[in-house]
Amino acid sequence: MNFNKKEILDFIKDLVIIILVVVFIRTFIAEPFQISWWSMNPSYYDKEFIIVDRFSYLDIPGIKKWVIHRWDVIVFKPGVSKEREYYIKRVIWLPWDTIKIENWKVYLKKKWSKKFVELDEPYLNKENKNHTYTRDWDNIFEVPENSYFVMWDNRNHSDDSRSCFYYSCSVSPVWNFITKKEIVWKVFLDLGYFNFKKFAFIQDENWVDTHPKFFSSPSSYDYKND
Repeated sequence: MNFNKKEILDFIKDLVIIILVVVFIRTFIAEPFQISWWSMNPSYYDKEFIIVDRFSYLDIPGIKKWVIHRWDVIVFKPGVSKEREYYIKRVIWLPWDTIKIENWKVYLKKKWSKKFVELDEPYLNKENKNHTYTRDWDNIFEVPENSYFVMWDNRNHSDDSRSCFYYSCSVSPVWNFITKKEIVWKVFLDLGYFNFKKFAFIQDENWVDTHPKFFSSPSSYDYKND
């Protein structure tokens, strides 16, 4: 098979364009990501594939401003471990919120409010609902400016902003929050996990259903008037 010079140049041009498009999409728009660990059960399971969206958390002057919402499920880099570079958690409290964890329940007080409101967390299962523990000496937290308080959905089997991030517990003083610059992606799509051995959306170890759950970041409480 013979190729002329124009065909070769056209092929190289198309290949370069494809590479640039892929790099642009993965850098500024979206990227595939696989979950490792059970910390977000039952919302997201170990080995599930997700699509994470970087565009939501970009600041583009005159076009869009950084916005992060309560209940967003995010992927971030706390910089506390070379073995585990990325973490996935749910944003529960925003800057200037005051947090109280009492009697295994979680409460919110906004800056302009004088009362705590119990959070409704429909994404928690029976094992974790009303079973949010904390260290005895730390049950009230005030979120600083440009910082966020995050927790895993699997409350009884994970470390998060309530104590310290894994591999960072020896740091003094312990830092309970993540900052804006550490947040990389927002979870956009949950593609599930397809087990080729079982030829089904099933986890090997626990036989849990890992079907895709698109655009799933549930909330059922309106905090605008608190």
